[in-house]
Amino acid sequence: MAAAAATASGALGALQASRARLVAAWCAQLGLGLGLPGSVTSTRAGPAMWAQGWAPAAGGAVLRRGYSSEVNAENELRVRYLEEENRGIVVLGINRAHAKNAISKNLIKMLSKAVDALKSDKKVRTIIVRSEVPGVFCAGADLKERVKMHSSEVGPFVSKIRAVVNDIGGTQRLPRAIGMSLAKELIFSARVLDGQEAKAIGLISHVLEQNKEGDAAYRKALDLAREFLPQGPVAMRVAKLAINQGMEVDLVTGLAIEEACYAQTIPTKDRLEGLLAFKEKRPPRYKGE
Repeated sequence: MAAAAATASGALGALQASRARLVAAWCAQLGLGLGLPGSVTSTRAGPAMWAQGWAPAAGGAVLRRGYSSEVNAENELRVRYLEEENRGIVVLGINRAHAKNAISKNLIKMLSKAVDALKSDKKVRTIIVRSEVPGVFCAGADLKERVKMHSSEVGPFVSKIRAVVNDIGGTQRLPRAIGMSLAKELIFSARVLDGQEAKAIGLISHVLEQNKEGDAAYRKALDLAREFLPQGPVAMRVAKLAINQGMEVDLVTGLAIEEACYAQTIPTKDRLEGLLAFKEKRPPRYKGE
């Protein structure tokens, strides 16, 4: 691929060769766990959804479920494999009520273990990460734990967080999402946004009126996950890669990444199944092969 790019005409030849090497490196990541902003994904899964499990109710009230403040490290992350029409969806429920789901060493360890297990599971298509604590998704880092850490521990701990929750990094991701000027304003002021404000600037996709069960956000995430299930696993994986990596480069390089990703789908059984299903006017039966 690099050789082909190097033959590009004019002064763009060398630049295209450099881009092609970048594309080749990115293509080597196919089959690895690939991050999506606002999500945790497995190797073979499609897009994952963040779900808080709560949303503002009508009139500004918040419907809450009761919960215990008892600390039980073993229950800080609950992994549920959904069945029947939701087969292929896995729910990771964060349950650190006493710390408002703040990220601790134990929680990161549990998340890392869960994600590693899901990466090799071909049956997993989409992961929903939700809070099981009413009124909060995640308070950020567990500062009570952090203050007890030696300075030499902080760097490795943050690196572990990045390895599992690979969309952290506000000074880099926020400007890319909402623009440099507004990102600086929010970061410098440490302003807290409500749901409507976050949606208005493009930080979140949906704002919901709370239901009586108090899980409107989770139900919306589940609805979206169901929409993802029938789609081809291979196509979703490479589309996610093309989107994620393409957003970090210029358009020409992004198009080259897209072309390289599409090339990965050409020899697959799923592509042929999709064409056959279209011809026979029936739903495709993808196997991720």
